[in-house]
Amino acid sequence: QYSPDSVAGADGELDPTEVTFPGCSCRSSSCAAAECPCLSRGHNCSSPRLGLPEQHEQPFSRPVFECNSLCCCGEGCQNRLVQRGLQLRLQVFRTQRKGWGVRALEPVPRGSFVCEYAGEVLGFAEAQRRIQAQSPQEPNYIIAVREHLHDGRVMETFVDPTRIGNVGRFLNHSCEPNLFMVPVRVDSMVPKLALFAAADISAGEELSYDYSGRFHNSPGASREHKPLEEENSLRKPCYCGSRTCASFLPWDSSLFSTP
Repeated sequence: QYSPDSVAGADGELDPTEVTFPGCSCRSSSCAAAECPCLSRGHNCSSPRLGLPEQHEQPFSRPVFECNSLCCCGEGCQNRLVQRGLQLRLQVFRTQRKGWGVRALEPVPRGSFVCEYAGEVLGFAEAQRRIQAQSPQEPNYIIAVREHLHDGRVMETFVDPTRIGNVGRFLNHSCEPNLFMVPVRVDSMVPKLALFAAADISAGEELSYDYSGRFHNSPGASREHKPLEEENSLRKPCYCGSRTCASFLPWDSSLFSTP
């Protein structure tokens, strides 16, 4: 079932459509960083690009908040980008070795918003149950996104587009990707998993991101451990073909282990 936005999962633990953030009272057609509380919380998605600092400039990146449905600013506000959804011409196509993939049908400038990775938003228990119910031969679309806060806490978001999802579910992994993922919050603390161009992308080029979360992130942010030799038989091979290919797709042991 195609859905451009994430929906509440069958466990009903989290509802991404629930509005819990207050709106700004800006009366201008487009909010200014100095006055708008949404923009002052963190980085903004200044249309049509994302203005994030290079990772080496600071140990942590600030969160990204867009203006929401309760804000007084207009629909044309520059701080409404990801919520507008897909604006580019993309194509799902059959790759030679990787099953389905997605390519751009037009040039995509670096920093541009490409698409969201949308699906059912699950709690940890349901995400773990679904993964453990899969056979090794089945494709796994469940993504676990962990945001490491400055005080040591970790915020987890699990999205499963297996049954309900959007074009993002067809994006392949690459060890040298041209997209990177950023959690963007609009109406609540449940983020939209937004994918942005990490470089200028040519028309016809396949789109990919690093499933492990290492790309464009602090070293060690991934929970992926070095798998045991016997675990390699359960892992899926990587066919990205990059110079730094790790041979296997990323592996998150926490969702596969039993308590």
